[in-house]
Amino acid sequence: MLTNVAVLVWDEVAMFELGVLCEAFGQDRSDDGVPVLDFAICGVEPGQVRTSLGFELQVLHGLDRLAEADLVCVPAIAGHDSVPLPVVQALQDAVARGARVLSVCTGAFVLGEAGLLDGREATTHWKHTDELAARFPLARVVPEVLYVDAGPVVTSAGSAAGLDAALHLWREEYGAAVAGTVARRMVVAPQRPGGQAQFISRPVPECTSDSLAPLLEWIQGNLGAELSVDLLARQTHMSARTFARRFKDETGTTPYGWILAQRVQAAQALLEQSDRSIEWIASEVGFGNAATLRHHFTRVRGISPQQYRRTFSCA
Repeated sequence: MLTNVAVLVWDEVAMFELGVLCEAFGQDRSDDGVPVLDFAICGVEPGQVRTSLGFELQVLHGLDRLAEADLVCVPAIAGHDSVPLPVVQALQDAVARGARVLSVCTGAFVLGEAGLLDGREATTHWKHTDELAARFPLARVVPEVLYVDAGPVVTSAGSAAGLDAALHLWREEYGAAVAGTVARRMVVAPQRPGGQAQFISRPVPECTSDSLAPLLEWIQGNLGAELSVDLLARQTHMSARTFARRFKDETGTTPYGWILAQRVQAAQALLEQSDRSIEWIASEVGFGNAATLRHHFTRVRGISPQQYRRTFSCA
């Protein structure tokens, strides 16, 4: 269970990305029922750390504080080309003892220097994905996604994508209700449309075009219906072929993939918030029967609907 978070900084740390991590994990939201995490900012050693904007931070903790953390976070740091050796060792030790690590933007390069991306999928800001792949050829770099969850190592793209990754971890550890509360307090969406799901390494990009937004909203309200491409194409006055191409261009996935993700997400919410039967939930979200729901939910989430309910039920 995530209870203790440490953020690692040194000279030239980027303030926005650091602020994202402080906002996501360092705020006391106990008045809304959110667990309070033991949170600390750590330097190579206690003392002054210069930010990328020129002013300095007073850091109270050194690397020894990382040994207590369940999650070690690395924001973007302009000085990621020269990672101090003690930092490399501390990150390796953290993962070796079972902690998770999360990078925001170019913080992924720090994880790469520690060898933590080798053999794993990873991402970073789209401007730097080619460089990340070149510098760490053993990493499987996934460009143009919001974040990648590769077990103990979570990497996120630029700036605000760190919020998506952080909410992903809140959801994974404490369920959708707590993640939704954290998101509301930060005034951000709890999940991007398409679903940044618990165990998905390639979250579906947000659709920002006005042309499909009304249709996507309609789909979300009619998940229990038969949603064929022909039906959806008629709703948008397009041919099925044109519609499928436009949908992929605007959402980054196929109509089937987007609807499937929405149905799994809706089932997840019902498992958490109701005591309805698995069969009823399957019908309500458009899977038809419990067996089909179990198949898709287990494939996407990595656990069965029953296991998920036992872990995260609020009902």
